[in-house]
Amino acid sequence: MTRHLISSSPLFIFIMAGGSGERFWPASRKSTPKHLLRILSDETLLEQTIHRFEGVVPRERIFVLTNEAQVEATFQAIPHHPRKNIIAEPAKRDTAPAATLATAMALRHNPDAILGLFPADAMIHEHTLLQEQILEASSLAASSNALITFSIKPSTPSSSFGYLKLGEILTNDHERKTIFRSVDSFVEKPSQEKAKEFLASGDYGWNAGMFLWKGECFLEECRRQQPLLADFARELIRSATPESVILEKFSTLPKISVDYAIMEHAEKVIAAIATFDWDDVGHWTALPKHLGVDALGNTIKTKTHAIITHDAKNNIVLSQDSPEKIIALCGVDNLVVVQTHDAILICHRDAVEKIKALQLPEELK
Repeated sequence: MTRHLISSSPLFIFIMAGGSGERFWPASRKSTPKHLLRILSDETLLEQTIHRFEGVVPRERIFVLTNEAQVEATFQAIPHHPRKNIIAEPAKRDTAPAATLATAMALRHNPDAILGLFPADAMIHEHTLLQEQILEASSLAASSNALITFSIKPSTPSSSFGYLKLGEILTNDHERKTIFRSVDSFVEKPSQEKAKEFLASGDYGWNAGMFLWKGECFLEECRRQQPLLADFARELIRSATPESVILEKFSTLPKISVDYAIMEHAEKVIAAIATFDWDDVGHWTALPKHLGVDALGNTIKTKTHAIITHDAKNNIVLSQDSPEKIIALCGVDNLVVVQTHDAILICHRDAVEKIKALQLPEELK
């Protein structure tokens, strides 16, 4: 059971929920990407994300950043969430404009706002540990003027993630459970050999795209590094009609990630070493970890029991279609098979990275 640890600071949580989810085709589409699917439970990943933050701040201080193509599906996924807290970006401009928009909106509510920025599509089970670390990180952000990012301890030498090169362990009071380390540099997705070196060294962590900062501290970095973002934030904070500013100006902002635009050259970046479990659920091959396997290593998810197997091992099979259509696997291994009402994917487990390269007709995207 999640223990609620409501923050006493002016903390606002913004959830980034505008991704395309191409790697989960055919279940995911432009209007219903991964975070709006119910592939791991009866709730969408977005719903689960909101629930884990309700123990940190009141629901009124949890905002969702999505895009215009997904806004209606987002409303349907979280019908009880305040509609004014669901913000539709009028164009895809990557995470730096999104982070600036979120920071400015938080500062509209409170000039001392501290902002937490988190993706909607990660899976975290250990909610209490997450909540405790968010509160400790927000306290440090308030007192240190640092931009804080979460570092995930690598479990494998993955070349699918960016990395943080971690520096010295920072002096900390004994009441904090979280270890904080300076960030020496941000590292692009490495080769497999480099990833092995990173894992062996113990001085690198996965960059999970989870951030905390004091609003004014982030804006100061924007003024120094990205004046266009700073100008947009200033206008949004002061405007009596923020919706019109977003509609008119957001699409003119540079399309750039917050790592490139701000974090890599910020004056002070600190990593909170995550102690909670974390999985970005990046591909279909992530499902067995969360849904389990049968005696032959197959992971099967269906509401219709329309999947049968014989002499089939280590397959991932998901059906979102009617019981009249049966999927039967016989004598095949290591496949991903996904059936929806209008498409069927058959893919080797080793090729899931290539799904996003499929040349699909527009009506199936």
